[in-house]
Amino acid sequence: MESSLPVEELTSGASGRIIPLFKNLHRSVFSYQTYRRLIIFIQSIFLWVILLSRRRFSTSPSSPPPSPSAATTAVLGKRRKFALRRDEEDTQRRRALAEALDMTVENDGVSCRWNTSLFFGARRNALFCRSWFPVTDELRGIIIIIHGLNEHSGRYAHFARQLNSCNFGVYAMDWIGHGGSDGLHGYVPSLDHVVADTGAFLEKVKFDNPGIPCFLFGHSTGGAVVLKAASYPHIENMVEGIILTSPALRVKPANPIVSAVAPIFSLVAPRYQFKGSHKRGIPVSRDPAALVAKYSDPLVYTGPLRVRTGHEILRISSYLMRNFKSVTVPFLVLHGSADRVTDPLASQDLYNEAASEFKDIKLYDGFLHDLLFEPEREEIAQDIIDWMHKKLDSGNLANVYSQC
Repeated sequence: MESSLPVEELTSGASGRIIPLFKNLHRSVFSYQTYRRLIIFIQSIFLWVILLSRRRFSTSPSSPPPSPSAATTAVLGKRRKFALRRDEEDTQRRRALAEALDMTVENDGVSCRWNTSLFFGARRNALFCRSWFPVTDELRGIIIIIHGLNEHSGRYAHFARQLNSCNFGVYAMDWIGHGGSDGLHGYVPSLDHVVADTGAFLEKVKFDNPGIPCFLFGHSTGGAVVLKAASYPHIENMVEGIILTSPALRVKPANPIVSAVAPIFSLVAPRYQFKGSHKRGIPVSRDPAALVAKYSDPLVYTGPLRVRTGHEILRISSYLMRNFKSVTVPFLVLHGSADRVTDPLASQDLYNEAASEFKDIKLYDGFLHDLLFEPEREEIAQDIIDWMHKKLDSGNLANVYSQC
């Protein structure tokens, strides 16, 4: 069964209301005015193509193509420089906020060492990274956190401290366009770039911590990124297993026209924002304080969904749906049964269809999307820790048997 569920949620900056990205697109995003603009836009593309074709056929084969005027080139150059300067200013503002973020968690009684740094990803873009390590040097393992769409890794400080208390080291990376990393806020040119950055970051962590087992953790769209990354053998061989919370595994817009026009729009107007998506949304946590903290965080993107970002979510979701049976990496998937942002039935399908020999699923009755920000966050984090211990112990037992 396929679902027409949103992937993430946004808020209206002034009112602070929560907004689902893909919910009721046929009523909100694709309103009458949007349909009208869409038709005009498509007509313009056809006219543009026809004009280009006529110009090409009317020009003799031996004549060189007309070159743009100096004035046109100058205007395009100025626009490009302006866009780059705007993106850089936006990045520097967010990076300053990320570096100043208070990383402490009050009254948890856990001592740890934390640090921030920059990591240059697969495309040489600067990514903002965090790490939390217990004071003890006897690490049980390392977990790398890949956050969800529109948020940032600093939101997982409490989870990291709980992992530290059980002798797990933690690394986390802000993707491109998120947190303190390069790029326009909320804009993801390609989730394949995020997948590649995740693999490169994992390689660095393994190099810096030789012999220590590593796990990948991904939430929501970050869960889709982690699952796709682990589909590559060289990445799967570097991890003990992956943990997915509320992964975006089956995403389909309510109106089929969205899927039809998304590839075109993402090419010609990738940064265009669906301003019509500002509607009252659905909660992602049953803890009101967690909702206030999330949507008052200046590092959480609360603007309208950008076209390319939405298309990338649809694209990676479609890829994963077609490849459930080829999943062989050990995994734990956790989902709230009342989650209306991503589909818990898709997580069940992943568990049922995956070829992985070591796999587990945990469905929480009545829980919502942001599991690690639910009132029962401590118990959910402990379920994750218990699974990692179980996986590490099974590996040690396998090594004993192999030596007998």
